Amino acid sequence: MNCFPACREKDVAVIARVPFDEGSLTGSLTVDSKWPAGDWRNTYFVAENLKATVAKVDELKKVRRGGISLAEMALRFILNNKDVSTIIPGMRKIANVEANLAASDRGPLPGPVHAELERHRWDRAPTKWSQ
Repeated sequence: MNCFPACREKDVAVIARVPFDEGSLTGSLTVDSKWPAGDWRNTYFVAENLKATVAKVDELKKVRRGGISLAEMALRFILNNKDVSTIIPGMRKIANVEANLAASDRGPLPGPVHAELERHRWDRAPTKWSQ
């Protein structure tokens, strides 16, 4: 369901959270990724989700142009949507903050790249591992 039209009609701000899909859109996950005991990602990235997520991200890597990182591409894709007021990306290091700010300064993605990314939309159905 797309809530953007209702938000636009009611003049409601949209905050895009988890723009890196729990870290998958940073490009650092593999099917062999592991986390420490007790880390919440162990329950989210169960084998079924991790395998499917890595496959989807591998397809997205093919869309990148001009050395753009997956994280930058994700942020700029979201910022292309005029209904989005702001994004809450992860920022564990100063380099993350600088990269996130630089992505927003670069402006919208080129139209053809944005259109290609729209074809990669992934509507997930809730499962027992969903949080």
